[in-house]
Amino acid sequence: MLPSVYPRLEVREPASEYAGPVSVHVRLFAAARAAAGVAEVEAESGTLTNVQDELVERYPDLAGVLPRCSFLVDGVAVHREDAQAIIEPGSEVDVLPPFAGG
Repeated sequence: MLPSVYPRLEVREPASEYAGPVSVHVRLFAAARAAAGVAEVEAESGTLTNVQDELVERYPDLAGVLPRCSFLVDGVAVHREDAQAIIEPGSEVDVLPPFAGG
């Protein structure tokens, strides 16, 4: 197995007091954008699982797309085992469906 050269999302507890935004900015690409019908949306901050659940509730066609997607939080890859890590308010989440081609 090759060592990972990409940083991991830091798992931490949510801030108890935060004066800034309470949402995250979500950018949808390719098939995710087509399924939702929008390119960008705001969602409540929380875990990646919470964000995905909210997106599916608002855009039901994403239910078939999100399980195949990769996610970046502020440019850092979030792995499936990190799906319960807290995404801080004001963060940017990129939803990246698999891409084909070369």
